[in-house]
Amino acid sequence: MLTPEQAVLGAVLGCVAGAPLTLLCPRRKTAAGVIALAVTAASAALVVWAAIRVLTLGPVAPAQFLTLPKLGFALRLYVDGLTAIFLLLAAIIALPAALYSIAYLRHYEHQNAGRYYPFFLLFLAAMYGLVSTTDMMWFFFVFWQLMTLPGYALIRYEREKPENRRAANKYLLMMQIACAATMIGAELLAVTGAVAAGSPELKYDFDTVSHHLPTLLRTQPVLTAVAFGLFLLGFGIKMGMWPFGQIWLPDAHPAAPSPVSALLSGVMIKTGVYGLLRYFLWLVPAPALPDYPLALWGGAIAILGTITLLTGTVQALRQEQTKRLLAFHSIGQIGYILLGIGTGMVLLPSTRPAASTLAALGITAALFHVLNHGAFKALLFLNAGSILAATGTQDLNRTGGLLKYMPITGITAIVAAFSIAGVPLFNGFASKWSLYAAAVQGTPDAWFLALCALLALFTSAVTLASFIKFYGAAFLGRTSAWVDQASARQPRLEVPGSLQAPQIGLALLCVGLGVAPGIAFHLLRHALEASRQGLGTLFADAVPVQAQSLGGIQSAVAGAVFAPILLAGLLLLLLLAAHAVSRLGSAPRRTTVPWLCGYATPHEDNRYTAHGFYGALKRLIPGRSQPPRPSPDHPHASP
Repeated sequence: MLTPEQAVLGAVLGCVAGAPLTLLCPRRKTAAGVIALAVTAASAALVVWAAIRVLTLGPVAPAQFLTLPKLGFALRLYVDGLTAIFLLLAAIIALPAALYSIAYLRHYEHQNAGRYYPFFLLFLAAMYGLVSTTDMMWFFFVFWQLMTLPGYALIRYEREKPENRRAANKYLLMMQIACAATMIGAELLAVTGAVAAGSPELKYDFDTVSHHLPTLLRTQPVLTAVAFGLFLLGFGIKMGMWPFGQIWLPDAHPAAPSPVSALLSGVMIKTGVYGLLRYFLWLVPAPALPDYPLALWGGAIAILGTITLLTGTVQALRQEQTKRLLAFHSIGQIGYILLGIGTGMVLLPSTRPAASTLAALGITAALFHVLNHGAFKALLFLNAGSILAATGTQDLNRTGGLLKYMPITGITAIVAAFSIAGVPLFNGFASKWSLYAAAVQGTPDAWFLALCALLALFTSAVTLASFIKFYGAAFLGRTSAWVDQASARQPRLEVPGSLQAPQIGLALLCVGLGVAPGIAFHLLRHALEASRQGLGTLFADAVPVQAQSLGGIQSAVAGAVFAPILLAGLLLLLLLAAHAVSRLGSAPRRTTVPWLCGYATPHEDNRYTAHGFYGALKRLIPGRSQPPRPSPDHPHASP
C-alpha cells in the first residue's frame, strides 16, 4: 500500500511525465486538453488520498528517495497535516482549471496547445512538490524553479502582446529575488548550525535545522533575525505582501489565461503562506521559545497584513478591467491571511489562559481563509474568463446586462462576489469573522490587534463596494453597445457546459463552507493535530475551538463565533418583515418606459458604466485607473 509520501511523489512524477504527452498533439487543443485533464485528475486523486490518509490516521514519517551526502542533497518528502491542507487546495483548484482550459483555449486561434498544457502540468507538479519537500535548499530550489519557469511561460502565453511579455518578465524577476532570499536564509541557518554543532556534514532538512535553532537563537540572535527577515522577504514576495505584490501581481494575473490566473491566485501565491507558516512556526522547536521573539515577528506580520489588505483592496476599487481588479483583490485577501497568522504568533507566547485558544483560532482562521480564498478567487477568475470569452473584453465599461445572456455565469459570479466580500452564509464571512474574533479578543495581549481588526472590517465594506461595481457593471443594467454587437455575432453568449461546470462546482463549495463552516474547522483541527513539529505542537495542544457542521463555531473563550442556522433564520425573518411592510403600504406599482434625459432611444452616454462608480472616493486614491483599451482584448473579438 502506498504511503502518503509515495502518493505525492507519484503525483509529481505523473505530472512531469504527462507534460511531454500533451506535445503529441500540439495543434489539436481538445485532445491535448483531455490528456492534461486525465493527468490532473489522476494526480489530484493521489494527493487527495494522501491528505485524507494523514488527516484521518496521522502522518507516517519522512521518506527519502534520493541522496547525495557530500552536497547535503536529499529528496525527502513528508506529508503532515499542514502539507495536507495545501495539497487539498492545489487539487481542488487544479481540476476545475484543467477542465475549464479545454474549451477556453479554443478562443486562442493563433496559439497552440504545446505552449500551454506541458507548462500547466509542470506548474502543478512543482506546487505539489514544494509543499511536501523537507529540504530547505536543493529540492526547494528545484521545485521553486519548476514553478517559476512554467509560470513565466504561461503568463506570456499571448507573447505577441508587449504588456504580457513585460508582466512575465516582472514575475520572473520577482520570483528569482524571492528564491534567492529564502535560500540565503536557509544557508545561514544550516551552515551556522553545522558549525555550532561541530558537524562536518552540512544538512538542509527541516529536522536538522530545527535541532540547531535553540542554540542559534541563544548564541546568534542577530544572524537568526537576518535569516528570518530573508524568509519574510522571500515568502512575502511570493504571496504578494505589501509592498511587493503591487510590483508584479496586478500585471501577471490579467496577462495569463484565466484558468492559469485561477491557479496563480488560488494556489501559487498560497505557497508563500505555506512557507511563512512552516519556517516561522513549524521549524522552531518549543524549547527555543524563550529566545525566539515570536510576538515581535507576529506583530510585524499582523501589521504588514493589515497594510496589505487595506492597500490592495483600496487600489482594486479604482480598477475597471475585470482581471486587474481581481488581481488587486488577491493582494487584499492575502492581507487577511497574514493578519490571522500574525494574531496567532502574537498570542501564542502569552500566559493568559485564553490566549492559547485564541492563538489557535487565529491560525485556524488563516488556514480557513486560505481554502476559502482559493475557492472564491478561482471562481472569480473563471467568471472573468467567461466574460472575456463571450464578449472579447476585460473592460467593465464595455460590458453590461450580461445576466440575461449568461445566467449561469451571472449566478456563480454573485456567489463569488458575496463570498469575497464576507456576506453572511458564504464562506468568506465564516473565516473573516473567526479572524476578527481572535484579533479582538486578543487585544488584552496586544492593543494593536483591535485596530487591525477594525481596519480589516472596514476593508470588507470596501470589498463589497468594489464587487457591487464589478457585478453591476458586468451583469446588471442595460446592455452595452459592445455586448449587443457580441450577441449579434454569436446569439448564445453563455459559455458551454464544460466552462459552466467548474464554475458551478466552485460556487457550491463557497456556499457549502459558508453554511456549514464546522466541516472546515473539524478538518483544520485534524490538520493541526497531525502537525506536531516545532511550535505547531502548541497549537495542536491548545483547547480546541468547538464546531458543529451546521450548528456553528464556538470559541472556548466567549460563546458563539458563528451560528449559520441562527443567522439564516434571522435574515429570513427580516426579509418576511420587509415584505409584510411593503404589502401593508399598498403602494401602487406601474411599469413605464424610463426617461432617457431627452434621448429618443437608449444611448451609451446615459448608461451607467464602471467608470461612474465611486468617483468621489477614487479621487482620494493615489494613482490612476487603467484607461479602457481601444483595441479588442481577446483574439476572437472583432472591433
